[in-house]
Amino acid sequence: MKLLRSTLLLLLLLCTSYNFAQIIQTTLAPNQLPPPPSNWTKKNQLGFDISEIAFVNWSAGGTSSISGLFKGEFGRTYIKGNHKWANELIIKYGLNKQDGTELRKTDDAVMLNSTYGFRKDTISNWYYSAKFNFNTQFTNGYNYPNRDIAISKPFAPAYVFLGAGAENSNKKKNRTFYFSPITLKTTLVLDQDLANQGSFGVKKAIYAPDPMDPNSQIIVENGQKVKAEFGILLTGYMKNEIYKNIFYENRLSLYTDYLNKFGNVDIDYDTRLDLVVNAYVKANIGIHLVYDDDIKTKKDVVDPATGSTSQVNDGPRAQLRQVLGVGLVYAFQ
Repeated sequence: MKLLRSTLLLLLLLCTSYNFAQIIQTTLAPNQLPPPPSNWTKKNQLGFDISEIAFVNWSAGGTSSISGLFKGEFGRTYIKGNHKWANELIIKYGLNKQDGTELRKTDDAVMLNSTYGFRKDTISNWYYSAKFNFNTQFTNGYNYPNRDIAISKPFAPAYVFLGAGAENSNKKKNRTFYFSPITLKTTLVLDQDLANQGSFGVKKAIYAPDPMDPNSQIIVENGQKVKAEFGILLTGYMKNEIYKNIFYENRLSLYTDYLNKFGNVDIDYDTRLDLVVNAYVKANIGIHLVYDDDIKTKKDVVDPATGSTSQVNDGPRAQLRQVLGVGLVYAFQ
């Protein structure tokens, strides 16, 4: 019943936000002139998706649950003459609550992209470009139901891409492709415990037998918190209206390192289908696929002698996340 009351409260807040968004208008004073055209274009969009199922004395059984996902997309693009500077910030955070279990995280991302480009003339879609990307998360991640050992933390990992190359940007077709043969990828693992484990590809700690206790080991050299790579980056973005009020969006990133296993490609592919009901209500279906040879999956291992639980690496695996949501979207200037 507590979960049902929480659901009703969330729905009330959503309806209130929706009604408030409808009455916001931008007006000018009677003698006020419109502002001059700006070289900047803006995108500000907030969204909240919710899904819920509740059971009360349901004879067939079932577990009540509620999930919420908060999303924000912000963009600032400067275009003047042959110069273009595009900036994008994407944030996501989702939680799930089931009866009898604690809150669990379903999504967590902070992504910042910035690209500067210069072209020879205003007709060409090709730019000489420099690109900066930064990705991390807000809170600790766990291999549920184990909440004692965090498998990821804020800035552990964080990824930084910095490179130069060529970009093809077609505004009419709403697509962008970028190729950089010189890209520096930096992996940050700023938590020492995770760095000591060698998480996310950083060099792990070096251990030696403890002279005071031969059955245990001590750290003689801490794991490194930074890993630098130099390689090739290819990214692509495309968004099309495939049918009236149905939009298909794709983001793809491919990276391979020159020095370490060249040809072993890191893949980050995010695809989403948006079904627009009106200016404030939207349904979406998304799939996010990630493969990185440096990211090892974790599995829990129980020591039969002591009964204690520890986590060990289980090798790299393809990571897949699927999302289906319906919620409110509010765009503002």
